[in-house]
Amino acid sequence: MKKDHAMTLDHIGTPADGSSQLCPGLPAARRPFDLAELETRFDPELGTLWTYMRQRVRPSFTPSLLREFEQWQADIVDVRSSGAMPIRYLVLGSRFPGIFSLGGDLDLFAAHIRRGDREALVRYGRACVQILHRNMLSLEQPIITIGLVEGDALGGGFEALLSFNVVIAERGTHFGLPETNFGLFPGMGAHCFLSRRLGAARAEQMILSGRSYSAEELYDLGIVHGLATKGQGRAEVESYIRQNSRRHSGHCAIYEASRSVNPLPLSELQAVVGLWADAALRISDADLKLMRRLVSAQTKLMDKALN
Repeated sequence: MKKDHAMTLDHIGTPADGSSQLCPGLPAARRPFDLAELETRFDPELGTLWTYMRQRVRPSFTPSLLREFEQWQADIVDVRSSGAMPIRYLVLGSRFPGIFSLGGDLDLFAAHIRRGDREALVRYGRACVQILHRNMLSLEQPIITIGLVEGDALGGGFEALLSFNVVIAERGTHFGLPETNFGLFPGMGAHCFLSRRLGAARAEQMILSGRSYSAEELYDLGIVHGLATKGQGRAEVESYIRQNSRRHSGHCAIYEASRSVNPLPLSELQAVVGLWADAALRISDADLKLMRRLVSAQTKLMDKALN
């Protein structure tokens, strides 16, 4: 039976000598990827860092998850620069059944909106786009980023996937930008990323529609790059990596050239966040109530999945 290299490097604790299990010799206090909401495994055979979101609350981008993503990105740069992990591919998926991510923290948004706290909304949005911008740049490392979609990606979850070099989705999964349904618009990158992929008019049409798109539809548009049968998403990613590993250097150069030809500065993303915060403070009481109902529905979804 073939040995699972990834399993041998699962970060499950600290050895008796106090060093890191993933990177022996590093002090335990600084061991990489010691994260509560992100599960990481490095597969040396594929040169791939597999990461899965494993939240214990709603599958959305809470402040605690954003902090972990910031640390995760810093750890990736550290372990690659030190030679501890020669990461060539970076994969992000989700452990939540049927959901990649529901996007922004609606409960937090509602609280900030009720208080009229624009600064807090901007602070949250800027934290999101900073992470996405670094991901879009592959952390300025020769790394190819892959989004693994085994469940639905809505709102900010869809926006996050737009920052990856490659998106591989299981058939039957859905993507959507539902923010217009409660008086908002997707403010964490959708306009910027989609307009560069599809053109401004098509991007605006997609955002205004508020509708859900199937993985197959987005494959036809070039937003999804590979389709897998249900339950075979990870296997499809592994196959993609094996087939393209010898072309890794060339692919990295192509993605870098694409960013150079059609750059997306962080300042542009941040400017849109400001417009989003202003729009959030103008939504009606009815829209705010709808947002709260969506939070309740998300909580019930979480409870059902865990029970």
